[in-house]
Amino acid sequence: MKTLLLTGFEPFLNFSENPTMTIVENLNEIELAGYKVVGKILPVDYEKSGDAIIKLIEELKPDAVVSLGLAGGRNQLTPERIAMNCNESDQPDNAGNTPRGERIHTDGPDGIFSTLPIQQMVDRLHEAGYPAKISNSAGTYLCNHVMYRALYYFQQNNQQVPTGFIHIPASHQLAVEHGRIPSWSQVDLQEAVKLCLACMK
Repeated sequence: MKTLLLTGFEPFLNFSENPTMTIVENLNEIELAGYKVVGKILPVDYEKSGDAIIKLIEELKPDAVVSLGLAGGRNQLTPERIAMNCNESDQPDNAGNTPRGERIHTDGPDGIFSTLPIQQMVDRLHEAGYPAKISNSAGTYLCNHVMYRALYYFQQNNQQVPTGFIHIPASHQLAVEHGRIPSWSQVDLQEAVKLCLACMK
């Protein structure tokens, strides 16, 4: 059976939880669309997260890689179209790093497009009644960093492995804590991610 590496992040900034962590833990080892899902949690650290996903890729040799990230403030599930070769953040990561526009790979392209079936994912979500759209910016925080590192790895190694990133809205628990941010139930977040993964064939 093929392997799908599914990653999420630990809590960060002033968010007490990260719904991607719960999703990844719940979906770990399930079988879906011909894949066995292997769920792993990444650190919110510029100096560790990219190396961590590359290590997982080299160890697991997955047939597909889907990374999840929290986008508190977005009200739709948003597969990302492109990763930028840039680390930039006004907010520190969990280790206190605040990069100021450094390139992720000095010899890498300015951007690398997702190789996931992102339009099919959005269409599938719409059919199920979930709000979704393709996002044209993954930002320049850890989500973009991890997406770029994984895509660059496969590009440099001439491997055709579907790879990309999906941002999800906040959970209801985070909305209660922070107020006036869009939120979904944890159940809906997880089901929406499963619909996306079912597009991986």
